[in-house]
Amino acid sequence: MSHLKKIIYNCKQATFLIEKKAIKRLSFRETVELRIHLYGCSFCRLFGVQSRAINNIVKELFRRSMQSGISLDERFKNNLQQRIEEELKKN
Repeated sequence: MSHLKKIIYNCKQATFLIEKKAIKRLSFRETVELRIHLYGCSFCRLFGVQSRAINNIVKELFRRSMQSGISLDERFKNNLQQRIEEELKKN
């Protein structure tokens, strides 16, 4: 199979690159490969739109939670810490 066909038919690689692009800049080669794949794959284009929407929602929720000053109370934190330590001792 030619390299171009591998790019065109590899949705797994395309979705990986879409997610990678959300975190950091893609190399020139990765950008070209992703554009080639997205040109012909409506499923991966839709995945990209949905992935960006989910990432934006999560960022907004995180931003709002940081602004509101919501935090866990100390009793809950201590209880959770004790449970973690107990589980670690079992192993």
